[in-house]
Amino acid sequence: DTKTLKSAVLDWISPKGEPIQPPLHRNSKIDRGFNHELTGSLLCPAGLDWNHPQTKEHLRSGEMLVCGDQWPVFLYAHYIYDPEDPWCGLLRSRLLVCAYKHVFTSPSSVEREPKATRSGNARLHGMNSVTIASLAYIATQVRFSLSSSSVFSRTDTTTDSETFYHSLLDLLEDPEECQEVDELLTWWNRQVFPTSSAAKRPTSANSALSKIRQKRLALKHATRLDVVTA
Repeated sequence: DTKTLKSAVLDWISPKGEPIQPPLHRNSKIDRGFNHELTGSLLCPAGLDWNHPQTKEHLRSGEMLVCGDQWPVFLYAHYIYDPEDPWCGLLRSRLLVCAYKHVFTSPSSVEREPKATRSGNARLHGMNSVTIASLAYIATQVRFSLSSSSVFSRTDTTTDSETFYHSLLDLLEDPEECQEVDELLTWWNRQVFPTSSAAKRPTSANSALSKIRQKRLALKHATRLDVVTA
């Protein structure tokens, strides 16, 4: 996934009908990350202004370190972050959808309308709906693809991929956020698996099914916290 996304991501972030300027190499990542205007603007932490010269300078020089829980703006629809409503558009960017289809359905499905048939990794693993873990995984892979880091590693302190992945999981598995997460997963299933029952509508807020899911998520969350603190 890491290898194929490294090249494919350039097609998805290119301005429509125009080449990326200055050009980015498909097989080398040294000029990506905050070193390049385009990848830098996408990786810029939500809430910071990439167009502010001092912000850009500090990110490029490393004077401003970006931790894994400082989410990049590319996670948001149209790359727009609303500090008054941080959930608005979160994990709904076209870039993420392209990457998800590329990995879990097939590279050729990226530009097509979603169909009833499943292929690629989704079919191999029996997937017929988008999962929380797969969303966090794709976001982590895209973040790495845009970065200048050459080797994907959980312990890489530069990209801080492990913290990033777990910070997304912490939010998505938080029982307090279940309504937003249900709506998010319904939206995703409409993009990727439109014929699945999961794409029809979110679970009713006060239903027995909703309560069972909340309880299961609470237990998973508590278990993960125990592991982290142990």
